[in-house]
Amino acid sequence: MKKILVFFVLMIFVLSFAGCGEKKEQLATEPVNLTISAAASLQDAMAELKPIYEIQHQDVTLTYNLAASGVLQKQIEEGAPSDLFISAGKSQMDALSQKGLIIDASRKDLLGNELVLIAGKDSNLTGFDGLTDASVKKISIGTPETVPAGKYAKEVLTNLRLWEQLQSRMVPAKDVRQVLTYVETGNVDAGLVYRTDAITSSNIKIIAAAPAGSSEPIVYPMAVVNGAAQQKEAEAFAAFLTSDEAVKVFEKYGFKVNE
Repeated sequence: MKKILVFFVLMIFVLSFAGCGEKKEQLATEPVNLTISAAASLQDAMAELKPIYEIQHQDVTLTYNLAASGVLQKQIEEGAPSDLFISAGKSQMDALSQKGLIIDASRKDLLGNELVLIAGKDSNLTGFDGLTDASVKKISIGTPETVPAGKYAKEVLTNLRLWEQLQSRMVPAKDVRQVLTYVETGNVDAGLVYRTDAITSSNIKIIAAAPAGSSEPIVYPMAVVNGAAQQKEAEAFAAFLTSDEAVKVFEKYGFKVNE
């Protein structure tokens, strides 16, 4: 009788252990939705990276929230769901850091970029000085208060002593891609965008690059959001963005990869 009792106890123990293992395995493969808040200028590169990562991690689905960095910063401050933030400017990341809204240890400068002056393909514009010509009636930049590219553009024009003269011609845009669209459609005569945005369009031409030192270095920092629902997965995706595979994609779209 004792032998039978011991046998049943062992069987229950074995089955319970197996059940726990099965539950752990189920939890490990449970689908994960990872929310990435990223600067609008990253949209093409991030779109190409999405299927690459999802094939390698079939339990992960990437959801991108693409907008001006200042808009994304405000959303995170207001509690919008986000696991990883990639900004096109340091100030937005600094603001979140000061409020304890990012994990500082996860912060890394991921990419660099360059600001360029663009115009329509038929434009006679030859450089920044030409922006004061009467033929240039409208110039678009991102809203400096919320769009890093707009902040850099204002710095460049200020350092070139053009900002005061050109303010009445400025057409602010919600993000750098809207600036590109305004120039493509002829709604403005010129605009300042990142080089990575300019090279995506066949309907504009690059007139000139911003002179060296005319603005702060253009840096894209990334960090895991504090309290992220998927912190470990966000850290894994951030690590992927620094991999050789991801670097090739970023370089394809004209980004400078920080070592």
